[in-house]
Amino acid sequence: MINEYQIRVLPHVAASEQGIREYVARENGLDVRTMTSVRVLKRSIDARQRIIYVNLRVRVYINEMPVDDAFERTDYCDVSQAKRVIVVGEGPGGLFAALRLIELGLCPVVIERGKNVRDRKADLAKISREQNVDCESNYCFGEGGAGAYSDGKLYTRSKKRGNTVKILNVFCQHGAPVSILADAHPHIGTDRLPRVIENMRNTILKSGGEVHHQTKMTRFVINGDEVVGVEALDLITGKELIFRGPVILATGHSARDVYNYLHEEKVELEAKGIAVGVRLEHPSEMIDQIQYHNRQGRGRWLPAAEYSFVTQVDGRGVYSFCMCPGGFVIPAATGKQQIVVNGMSPSNRGGRWSNSGMVVEIRPEDIGGNDPLRMMNWQEGIERDCWQQGNMRQTAPAQRMADFANNRLSYDLPPTSYSPGLISSPLHFWMPKLVVTRLQQGFRQFGKMSHGFLTNEAVMIAAETRTSAPVRILRDSGTLMHVRLRGLFPCGEGAGYAGGIVSAGVDGERCAEMCAEYVGV
Repeated sequence: MINEYQIRVLPHVAASEQGIREYVARENGLDVRTMTSVRVLKRSIDARQRIIYVNLRVRVYINEMPVDDAFERTDYCDVSQAKRVIVVGEGPGGLFAALRLIELGLCPVVIERGKNVRDRKADLAKISREQNVDCESNYCFGEGGAGAYSDGKLYTRSKKRGNTVKILNVFCQHGAPVSILADAHPHIGTDRLPRVIENMRNTILKSGGEVHHQTKMTRFVINGDEVVGVEALDLITGKELIFRGPVILATGHSARDVYNYLHEEKVELEAKGIAVGVRLEHPSEMIDQIQYHNRQGRGRWLPAAEYSFVTQVDGRGVYSFCMCPGGFVIPAATGKQQIVVNGMSPSNRGGRWSNSGMVVEIRPEDIGGNDPLRMMNWQEGIERDCWQQGNMRQTAPAQRMADFANNRLSYDLPPTSYSPGLISSPLHFWMPKLVVTRLQQGFRQFGKMSHGFLTNEAVMIAAETRTSAPVRILRDSGTLMHVRLRGLFPCGEGAGYAGGIVSAGVDGERCAEMCAEYVGV
């Protein structure tokens, strides 16, 4: 017999299978000796009151052994002789597009400007050690995309866009922990995600697909109003290459050279709203104390605490973004003369600090003009200002949180996880006023919601600018093809149709399905 139960238990009970077994048996009049297995299907923490509870949905196997159904597997066939589809970009949009193409009997040819996920690590280290950003291999460019080394959180609100559960199952099939299927805010961690990405690439290769790293798209091959391939440059040999087939364009939100090329070629684009602000870092112990209402913090049984804040100030959203408990702030620039910050967490979330983006909604009408690239250019200007304030290195300008809220200089700064280092700077003075005034008011409101959150023990690190794409590549909502160019499928976060790993993966699968219809499979 198999039964499912919704239970609400104390953290120490939820921490072990034996504790869950005994609780379910006691509450439901069962003999614990007949319970052969207990599987957690859903898990969330309720920290709204002083007594913390864990909500669980569990499946209990009584007098029978569980089947191996922890996740649903996808079969991938041999497509080496099938029709070819070009996938530009190997982030989540491109990876899931490629895997879905294989399911549908098409051969994906993936081209990625950056290095494979392992070789990227040396270039990431150079940013901190040598203050040097490789414009083709960094936290945003390379196999796995921006999410590979900036946390790997898998939470999305975009349930209506497609099958988010399928995305999580594919991750599990390639080595992610099955706990991501149960957790309310699933997270793989930057220490585990690279191996999962390698396994996904290996599935593409074993199925007869192709993956070309350090291969940069330079332009489309166009026949009339149809995209029939791409021209590319091998960044190792300098050789020019041509790949033929319809194109799924999944280049990510930071490929500004792609946006510039599309604009020059008069490919239809529009400016898209973004969110801009700072990366806010507190001691993780402080966030644990605040969120768990306990001076002892998380204690033995609870994970590093998360938070989520949102408010409206002068008609624009002010909110926390990409919260990283027990994590690090990282340098995420993709070019010279830029400072961009992001956050990451290892799987154990055991670091000394917790951080999140604290950002203000910026709409196209807030920035004057009609240029479809105006949001991107404005975004880039803030990053250049940060670089100048940071002594023209990756040393980031920063300010204590309460000082910022009260227009005061910070004469010193607290310790930080940001390895290139910080320099005290009056962010309240030189950052755009439409960001500063809303952040200040938002911080005051958040401080009222959570006593102790607005503090000078927290530091603001500038600037968080790459929250989403500043440009949307226009596509038909029915076919997902570009509105004019047949055979071109703008995909994922970089095209303006997703907002994170899971939603980009969903959009990649949808683009693959529409591409299969287009080629007649």
